[in-house]
Amino acid sequence: MKQLIKKIIPRQLFEAIEPIGHKLEAMIYSFKYGRPAKNLRIIGVTGTNGKTTTSFMIHKMLHEAGYSVALMTTVASGLGGDIKPQQSHVTTLSSPELNKQIAQLRDQGAEWLVLETTSHALAQNRTWGIPFEVAVLTNITHEHLDYHKTFEKYAQAKRKMFKIAGKNRRGYAIVNADDQLSAQFLEATKRGISYGIGKGDLKADNINLSSQGSRYLAKIDEIQYDINCHIPGKFNVSNSLAAVGVGWHLGLSPEQIEQGIASLKSVEGRMANLEAGQKFSVVIDFAHTPDSFDLLLSDLRASTKGKLIVLFGSAGRRDQSKRWTQGEIAGKYADELVLTEEDDRDQDGQLILSQIAKGAERSGKQSGKDMFLILDRTEAIRFAMTRAKSADDTVVLLGKGHEKTIERADGEHPWNEFEEAKKAIKSLN
Repeated sequence: MKQLIKKIIPRQLFEAIEPIGHKLEAMIYSFKYGRPAKNLRIIGVTGTNGKTTTSFMIHKMLHEAGYSVALMTTVASGLGGDIKPQQSHVTTLSSPELNKQIAQLRDQGAEWLVLETTSHALAQNRTWGIPFEVAVLTNITHEHLDYHKTFEKYAQAKRKMFKIAGKNRRGYAIVNADDQLSAQFLEATKRGISYGIGKGDLKADNINLSSQGSRYLAKIDEIQYDINCHIPGKFNVSNSLAAVGVGWHLGLSPEQIEQGIASLKSVEGRMANLEAGQKFSVVIDFAHTPDSFDLLLSDLRASTKGKLIVLFGSAGRRDQSKRWTQGEIAGKYADELVLTEEDDRDQDGQLILSQIAKGAERSGKQSGKDMFLILDRTEAIRFAMTRAKSADDTVVLLGKGHEKTIERADGEHPWNEFEEAKKAIKSLN
């Protein structure tokens, strides 16, 4: 029906009325399920990168502290320790499914909900009726301009969650001081703190990074926390610091915050190290934006003594302008690139790869020498594994992470990045 309407009426008119339709749908299903979010205390987490990991950290910390807390993210959802994989290919569900799942969590006894929230959902009013109490911003960078058209409209959509929190008598913002727009988000809520590496109200100092995670001191006012984060990457210092900020705001003790952060050992498809009997390192991550590429690959470049082999693609029917930048950034850090499909949908996959390759060429990469274009992702993963020759080498698979499907012109197909990587490693023997 939606596709039919889009064909009948002018595009600008459709874009103007679409949020109204989504809002009406959200209202209908919110009332159908008895306003399920009304009596829950909601912690919303938004941003371009780090939403899922930060949500997991907050949920785990509160669960370990004894809270009856539910979680809804791209990767998984559930109550307390019973967290199950999320099958949807989108971050924030449709209004009917969102309200249905919140109602189920409410009926199971949830009192708190950590909700990963996207700019699409906020712009389309899919989150109508959700009284965000704590609004967390991880960062905001170039992404989803295929939908929002301008960066300002993208940021404006993100700010909606903070404005909603500002109307809540207990509303509070936790924003990243390292992000240039953080002041605007704080202003939208009126109450809150900033966090950052070396700056902000809540600061991370004495940072020690390793392939196993990070150790650092978090300081706010006269309180100090000794944080042990098991998710690798300097960017996960920021993500865990956001969780510390939530814990501080809610009055958790230093011990509860420290133990809560330390208790999360991994998040599927987020800086996940794969061990399948291979002598080299394999890392799987959902990173698919230029900024996340820069953050992740700079860390891996610093920790990889041998060759860094990076495999990725860029989604079809999404922001085309980022493809060139992805290629340039990856080419800067990687010794070798393997370019492949990543949800091409109905776009020409070879054209997408050529667009990425043009960016990589700016970083000195040459096709057939240190850059290889292999459209079939299964074949590409197998090829990438053959390029690793020593224990010091690292193969990085980006863009799919936890996702259980891959979208092609004829629809969605089952996909499991971890299983594909294991099969590729097995084929080496």
